[in-house]
Amino acid sequence: MRRPLTHLLTGAAAVALGACVMTPAPDVSPRPEARAEAPVQSAESAAFARYYSSIEARLVSDGLLRTDGGQTDAPFSAATLAANFERIALYDEYTLSGGRFVQRQTPSRLRRWEQPVRLQAHFGRSVGAAQQAEDRSVLSTFASRLARATGHPITTVSSGGNFHVLYLNRDDQTSAGALVRRLVPGVGPETIAEIEALPRSTFCSVYAFSQSGGRSVYVAAVAIIRDEHPSLLRRSCVHEEVAQGLGLPNDSPTARPSIFNDDEEFALLTRHDELLLRMLYDPRLQPGMEPAEARPTVRRIAEELLGGPS
Repeated sequence: MRRPLTHLLTGAAAVALGACVMTPAPDVSPRPEARAEAPVQSAESAAFARYYSSIEARLVSDGLLRTDGGQTDAPFSAATLAANFERIALYDEYTLSGGRFVQRQTPSRLRRWEQPVRLQAHFGRSVGAAQQAEDRSVLSTFASRLARATGHPITTVSSGGNFHVLYLNRDDQTSAGALVRRLVPGVGPETIAEIEALPRSTFCSVYAFSQSGGRSVYVAAVAIIRDEHPSLLRRSCVHEEVAQGLGLPNDSPTARPSIFNDDEEFALLTRHDELLLRMLYDPRLQPGMEPAEARPTVRRIAEELLGGPS
């Protein structure tokens, strides 16, 4: 069946995951964002909120944005898991061309974090205190889940983060460059331009960075979550962008049950996706591996996880 609204949820997910930054993100607290006493929202931002609310309602009514994880109706084999890992972890969805990020599937190298991941939430002027508290709780719970899935240290912090999650409405998004430059010194102008110009059709995005001339190891990341999102789309964006920023940059139309699929069937991280993350951080795989080099090990790990070849 033809599904409307495809590519909206993850249309720019993992943009610039191969970009480089001249210096790593500082382990110091950036200047606090300005706080408003009451939520601030322009007419354009209010229109965005109505739009995303209607999108969420329509997707849910179509049986999409599922939160059940697909345990009963979406079985997968070790061979399928291995193939999905290769496509999602070892291919890029976007490439930098002519100063712009262009959607193009290209073979890449395995990338992940070596240092502990410190997730830090930042809020625009529109985000009220109650919403901030809810967002911090969702992010903290998800960080714990990711740490269990990967076996890698992943926590939330109030300062000194290296993976920054920005909750911004349209008004703050269009002038986010100064904040992003403070959080990730050396970030390229292409990334700033991309963030500030994200169209309404892009629900959320993530940008992860390695040091210039260094190995395929991330040292900083920035995720953009729109404050206009209703609750389920907001959580869905957090799940997908933070997980992708750990080293799963691509989407695959055959991955199921998975959030790394542009069909919007699943809203939240599934068991299949947790296994992808476990594979990604398995010590038998190393940053910099290309698809052909990693393939035998990927197959072996998938078979171990699911109890043998099938």
